[in-house]
Amino acid sequence: MTITSLILIGLLPLFTVIWPKRFIDYLHISVAGLLIHCVYLAGVFYAIFYGLPASVSAIIIGLQPLVTVIIARYWLGESLGMAKIIGLIIGFLGIVLVIGHQGLSTGGINKLGILFSLISLISISIGTTYQKKLCTGNDLLPTVVVQFIANAIVLIFLAFAFETRKVIWDQSFILALAWLVLVLSVGTSILLLWLIKHGEAGKIGSLFYLVPPFVTVEAWLLFDETFGAPAIIGIAACVTGVAMVIKSPKPS
Repeated sequence: MTITSLILIGLLPLFTVIWPKRFIDYLHISVAGLLIHCVYLAGVFYAIFYGLPASVSAIIIGLQPLVTVIIARYWLGESLGMAKIIGLIIGFLGIVLVIGHQGLSTGGINKLGILFSLISLISISIGTTYQKKLCTGNDLLPTVVVQFIANAIVLIFLAFAFETRKVIWDQSFILALAWLVLVLSVGTSILLLWLIKHGEAGKIGSLFYLVPPFVTVEAWLLFDETFGAPAIIGIAACVTGVAMVIKSPKPS
């Protein structure tokens, strides 16, 4: 987060930006950023750290579009038509097929892992809706900068409080760090906030259904992992579900 913040600050002179004028705007932006990035990712990584299989964690997180639509319905007044509901259910069933085609191994009920996955699920769902409700009136790049600075401050504090801060700077770590900073942090964060600014929170959330299918196809292409009929059916269901949500009519 710190490296990403420095990169984004360095980009600011290249653009004409309008900074928020009220303190409350900075507070809302920071809260949304902490929910979307810090709490969400911490929940995912802690769930895996405590031994929850990644497939199980992915299915729990896969509920995010459904939870986001429900929150957006009551907080933002977004439509909750039959086509959107059916699309979300079809998309979730597709995720179960895609992730489960190799079999789910839970090894018993992992209470801590499930708890952290649920924390991650609630965080990204509330964060997306919070961003749409209270932060979309602000300029995009300053919003991203403020969010990453807020995340960096919290994570630096947590690192000094709980971590050894020992880093092995080998080639694998540097390449992974470059991907995390340039693609996942700078690129996808700007894209996500742009989508939230210009679309319904529920429809944006449905795009998360496309992550497992794309990962499955990528793993098949790069690592020769299994890609059988259940996965193909699941991918088709995910795409169909997202299409139904995206094309569902806006409230009149």
